[in-house]
Amino acid sequence: MAQYSRIEVATVMKESGMVPLFYHPDIELGKKVLKACYDGGARLMEFTARGDFAFEVFSELNKFAIKELPGMIMGVGSITDAGAASLFMQMGANFIVTPSLREDIAIVCNRRKVLWSPGCGSLTEINKAEEMGCEIVKLFPGDIYGPGFVKGIKGPQPWTSVMPTGGVSTDEANLKAWFDAGVTCVGMGSKLISKEILANKDYEGLQILVKQTLSLIAKLRS
Repeated sequence: MAQYSRIEVATVMKESGMVPLFYHPDIELGKKVLKACYDGGARLMEFTARGDFAFEVFSELNKFAIKELPGMIMGVGSITDAGAASLFMQMGANFIVTPSLREDIAIVCNRRKVLWSPGCGSLTEINKAEEMGCEIVKLFPGDIYGPGFVKGIKGPQPWTSVMPTGGVSTDEANLKAWFDAGVTCVGMGSKLISKEILANKDYEGLQILVKQTLSLIAKLRS
């Protein structure tokens, strides 16, 4: 069962401005990555469940977060059907992120009052998601649409909250473009938790990078 309501999760997303994305089949490595992000100031983590037995890895990481990292909100991404969403929610997922807009996932998440963020690529899809109760829409893939798309939809719909994933980096110019366009937060994967960091087990470097990125986002928004 989720430890945080969808409103609590949405509030933390808006306040922090960044959701780290991560997947690795190694549970112990995952715990170290999770702790490094937490020590760097992150209070959200989207576990992108893309591998075999990913549910077992997430279960252990979420237990670790609940026990050792107070205030860390664990969610799951790359969910493509209601069955998978239900499975991960039984393991305590606090939010569900999907690559596309699916009504079946919206229904099971709304039933449990768990935040869900669907991947949308048009104003029609965004409107449909919001009609189904979506708090924060995922713009995916972000690098295809770009900040200009966000700015365009915020004109007629200033109430729409957008989280781009893909095409977001720790570079100041990149982040400035997204936040100037009006995004609520950004999802950041390999540009933050890179293959190099994982290969070198540079958890201290990851902690520093997370802290710097969160500070940069706070500066850009002020």
